[in-house]
Amino acid sequence: MDAAGTPPAASIRSPYASEINELVELARSARVIVAFTGAGISTESGIPDYRGPGGVWERNAPPTLSDFRENEETRRRYWIERRERYGALRAKAPNAGHIALARLQAAGILSTIVTQNIDGLHQKAGSDPGRTIELHGTAHQVRCLDCGTIWPADEIQARLAREPLPDCGMCGGMLRAATVLFGQAMPEESLARAFEAARACDLMLVVGSSLVVQPAARVPEVASASGAALAIVNNEPTPLDPLADVIVRGSAGAALGAFAKALLGKNQASGSG
Repeated sequence: MDAAGTPPAASIRSPYASEINELVELARSARVIVAFTGAGISTESGIPDYRGPGGVWERNAPPTLSDFRENEETRRRYWIERRERYGALRAKAPNAGHIALARLQAAGILSTIVTQNIDGLHQKAGSDPGRTIELHGTAHQVRCLDCGTIWPADEIQARLAREPLPDCGMCGGMLRAATVLFGQAMPEESLARAFEAARACDLMLVVGSSLVVQPAARVPEVASASGAALAIVNNEPTPLDPLADVIVRGSAGAALGAFAKALLGKNQASGSG
């Protein structure tokens, strides 16, 4: 172990020991680290990759915003699926990747988490909700498309037992999960906060994102263009690989777990002690 307390690469027990050691060196020299996460960090919690081969969108593409508004049958099918599946999503638990990022954030090493995911697992793992930016919204809230009122998902879920098409209790408008649909603009405030975090960081850690969904994928690009180092943890190649300082081609949970242990020590990274 060196004077800074970081184990050498040989002592990091990971199939990606060399890459993790490089990532540790980048982190040690960084003042502000931001994580950018995609579906790949949640697949280990049993949540499918929506865009990947055999993913949900390949089998059943989500409706556009205009289709949802104009077609009652589309809305009816949506709420049937929501009634059947939301309980399973709500029950999902964070995995080693989420927990590692939460530990790093609690230790003051990781500043902000910018996520494309709607599952809420970062917060469930203990990440600070105020420093977790959900670019595509959250499945754990329901929003009125007309007046914008936000409802707890559990409240609407209870109504689905007797209401096949629940409406807004404030204005009678259409309801839908507070997530971004095709044809719907991303929340301006969240996107602005993400770009601000990207410009301010000197290490952007991308985890489990294909980096093809725009405009979210621009966040790591902005960080790199602003002078930040770029590290990518992903099972598959991404369009930003040529810009990356470190690439870990493998499991988010294993890679982030090893990274957190190297920075925090075994006990703190595992949540004990």
